[in-house]
Amino acid sequence: MEKETEQERIARNWDELLQELRVTQTGTQILTGFLLTLAFQSRFGELDEHQLALYLALVAGAALATVLGLAPVSLHRRFFRRGKKPRIVGLANRLLQLMLGTLALVLSGTVMFIFDIVLGRTVGYLAGGVTALTIVAVWLASPSLLRGTLPDHDSSQGR
Repeated sequence: MEKETEQERIARNWDELLQELRVTQTGTQILTGFLLTLAFQSRFGELDEHQLALYLALVAGAALATVLGLAPVSLHRRFFRRGKKPRIVGLANRLLQLMLGTLALVLSGTVMFIFDIVLGRTVGYLAGGVTALTIVAVWLASPSLLRGTLPDHDSSQGR
């Protein structure tokens, strides 16, 4: 295979990041919207202090995840055609990692919140913990197991 140039690698990395952002932004924005609508439900006033504090933390986390997911596009617009794409790609990668970490917390917390309301506090903590462990296993542990068996996709070699 023909070696890809540095510019081709950067363009490919940017395209891959954009595709990942498209997938994650949709889910993040749907979750954020869901959380925002809960405050307008008739049973919202029945939340205890713990549930209310958790809810507000989840809304703040979901808003943060949304901001982190939109930031790479904003950066790209701000520095369009200024020769900054290599730095934008690096920063966008970091922002996407932060978004995924924040999203993992919000997902686990949302499961905990819902189970707490429906089945009680203990079951809520258990369900949130199981969700967090599942995310760690699927998002972190599984890729770590594959890391040693896959070629470096970012090498200067073609795909």
